[in-house]
Amino acid sequence: MDRSLHTNALRFAALGDETRLSLVMKLGRGSPLSIAELAEDTPMTRQAITKHLRILEVAGVVRAEKRGRESQFHMLPRSIEQSREALEKISRQWDDALVRLKAFVED
Repeated sequence: MDRSLHTNALRFAALGDETRLSLVMKLGRGSPLSIAELAEDTPMTRQAITKHLRILEVAGVVRAEKRGRESQFHMLPRSIEQSREALEKISRQWDDALVRLKAFVED
């Protein structure tokens, strides 16, 4: 299997969850955040947040950095950019297929 295909599949699966997408949006604001900060304004426990962050970390969307007793989570913007590029490629393929279909139907 193509490694980039596998990586994008992991990312899309991770981002397909509403909670994880919300965490990515919070981290996308720029500054690293702790689990406690990410859990603010949510009914979720820190343990649940941690579980979601680990899934995002495995997918390569976020990275944890230990600071004292806490982990600070950073978003990895390049991973999102790579996934966006993959979606653009798929979009171009569909556009090309629709152009070919239109030409076939009109002939």
